[in-house]
Amino acid sequence: MKQNHPKKVRDLVDGVLLLDKPVGFSSNDALIKAKCVLNAKKAGHTGTLDPFATGLLPLCFGEATKFSQDLLEADKTYLTTVHLGQNTDTGDTEGEVVESRDVNVTVEQIEAVLARFRGPIAQVPPMYSALKRDGKPLYEYARAGITLEREARNVIIHKLELISYEAPFLKLEVTCSKGTYIRVLGQDIGEALGCGGHLNALRRTQVGPLTMDGMLTLDALIAHEAPLGLLAPVDALLASFPAVQLNEELAKRFLQGQRLALGKEPVTVPAEQGRVRVYLDDKLLGTANLGEFSILAPERLIATAHS
Repeated sequence: MKQNHPKKVRDLVDGVLLLDKPVGFSSNDALIKAKCVLNAKKAGHTGTLDPFATGLLPLCFGEATKFSQDLLEADKTYLTTVHLGQNTDTGDTEGEVVESRDVNVTVEQIEAVLARFRGPIAQVPPMYSALKRDGKPLYEYARAGITLEREARNVIIHKLELISYEAPFLKLEVTCSKGTYIRVLGQDIGEALGCGGHLNALRRTQVGPLTMDGMLTLDALIAHEAPLGLLAPVDALLASFPAVQLNEELAKRFLQGQRLALGKEPVTVPAEQGRVRVYLDDKLLGTANLGEFSILAPERLIATAHS
């Protein structure tokens, strides 16, 4: 007879985990593992890292998931190593080498090529990507030996600096807009140098305002006696937004979704308009848009702030 095992009860966990994603884990694999360790009911990540990549993967739990979209839209910074002279079918170390060429480039040639990739550029998404065509990810077509036409996308390379060059390895630091494929950037730089190339290593070091400070490994999370204490607060995701402080009466109205006129109230209001984080003392209430005449329009609210 089949036994019915009771479903495990998950905890309401709120916060942000700055995970150092290990090699060989997909972003979703890492999320599932961390969610299990924390016994969290609700969780999400803030943009994928390829399995071969490492580094900063902010994981959001509970109320923090309401603000994860901001990090999906944010700029990212990477350290990457391009292996010049070898093209692979995936653009990274996980693929098969499909072409080899001699590498005869100087630092001066590299600097001249890098200058061409700074600022707004167009990228053709790789076939080995999760972008979908007719409901199926492109990598499934690629694994079946099918190559599809892809439209170029506009992205911005804010920073592209040469860290070191010891042929055939080219180490770079890149800060870029959302939607940038570092694999494609590495391939395109290799082609511009006349020798081709693929990514040998990729490590993400910053996502929006979040840096590697406080980042920890899965092993450290698993080994810790009180892993919940390792979570950063929800407002770690909102550090770049100015803060608004409300009094108790206004906080109550704010949590009811009411627009507030703050001009004559004894509250702390930043001078500039735009998105803000809203508090009652040290309790985060949510985010809002601060408009003309100090009108505060609620955006995303913290459900647990009512308690």
